[in-house]
Amino acid sequence: MPEPKSFTTQAEGKFGGTALRYTVTAGETYLRDDKGEPVASIWSVAYTRDGVDATRRPVTFVFNGGPGSASVWLHMGLLGPKRVQVASEADRDDGAAPYPVLDNANSPLDLTDLVFIDPVGTGFSRVVGEGKTEDYWSLNGDTDSIAKFIRQWATKNRRWNAPKYIAGESFGTTRAAAVADALSGGGQDMALNGLVLISQALDYQGSTSTPDNITSFVTYLPAMAVAAQYHGKAGQGKSLEDFAAEARAFAVDTYLPALFKGAALPAAERDKVAGQLAGFIGLDKAYVLRSDLRVTMARFRKELLRDRGLAIGQLDGRYTVDDPDDVADSPVLGDAAGDAIESAYTAALNGYLSGELKVEMDRPYVTSSEAAGQGWDWRTAPKGEWWEPSYVNTARRLSNALRRNGSLKVLVANGYYDLITPFYDAEHTFARHDILPDRVRMTYYRAGHMMYVRDADREALLKDIREFIGR
Repeated sequence: MPEPKSFTTQAEGKFGGTALRYTVTAGETYLRDDKGEPVASIWSVAYTRDGVDATRRPVTFVFNGGPGSASVWLHMGLLGPKRVQVASEADRDDGAAPYPVLDNANSPLDLTDLVFIDPVGTGFSRVVGEGKTEDYWSLNGDTDSIAKFIRQWATKNRRWNAPKYIAGESFGTTRAAAVADALSGGGQDMALNGLVLISQALDYQGSTSTPDNITSFVTYLPAMAVAAQYHGKAGQGKSLEDFAAEARAFAVDTYLPALFKGAALPAAERDKVAGQLAGFIGLDKAYVLRSDLRVTMARFRKELLRDRGLAIGQLDGRYTVDDPDDVADSPVLGDAAGDAIESAYTAALNGYLSGELKVEMDRPYVTSSEAAGQGWDWRTAPKGEWWEPSYVNTARRLSNALRRNGSLKVLVANGYYDLITPFYDAEHTFARHDILPDRVRMTYYRAGHMMYVRDADREALLKDIREFIGR
């Protein structure tokens, strides 16, 4: 087994108005089995400030979601010292290289060191030796491996008594809640200071749009409404916030009772609710009635702008794409939002690693692993124990972590136009599961799942994160 590779460079920059020097350590960390043999290699890029007491210096561990996504998005889009520029107002795609890579002046590197983590199967991370992907491509295996990496990094870098944070996005928030809970056990109790949950996905019932999932129609409706407003199909003359509030009230007070009544809903009441629903989501009343008051997200994305031959994005409902099949019931080309930025992020990260960071690896950097996503095991019970499939839910693990650790605080960042983890689902999730509300702050931005692609929202989110870590 070769020694883990590591590449170290020195850099300087100005962040939050503070000029500083910092060290970048990009490399592999081996996770070992009970025999001490390496079984997995975790790739990370760590930014540590020079000239300070490292033992008390805050550190933030960062990862994205998927499952199967590397940390490229938060690395090159929000928190890292460099960022790639894409269209702020969702009015064009990223085109082809070269892409502008700029200094990220509001990266919180002046306040906290940053460690970007790529789980097994993403980035340069992989199994080694006798390791098997199935040991890591699962909810439990993934949680254990990231918790193990964090402990190892803290030990090697003398950070056990330093403030520690986790920033995760999408499935990365699922992971963050589970890791926060896992770190409190295993005979090595590590208490975190805070979690930054970007586009949270703790309880998947509210973010799984399927015909038989009544909860999802309620949690998605306010996001559908504001997306319809954005494209001029509903809510004209009203502020985004006011229209969102109206949609929330309709979803709970009128729409939910109608859905529960199902076939027992009187015809006159069904007709009335259909008219109201159509008004909120910008669709024809007859289409809503044919859908039995249940318009799934996939159909909404195709139907909203069908008259223009366009489908809207799911990661960010502001984006549109000229979909080739004008009679299909759902988008054919996939996600307009993801397709509009992925090439830029991939090229920028690869260029940055091989250029400024002098990284030389013998394998490609995998930004999104389809194999990991398709091969993921969602079961929560150990192998051999009885388990019945259910919606993924780590919200209770967050509740447990908050109760064990009186200093743990949570920042939840929501994009109004996020049509995959809708903002009202975050509100619904955090209003139950016994999550302590006095330790949670909700923030909202006028973009989608990756709200930081919009310039104004990136700066607003960074300001909120700075306040969160700094207080």
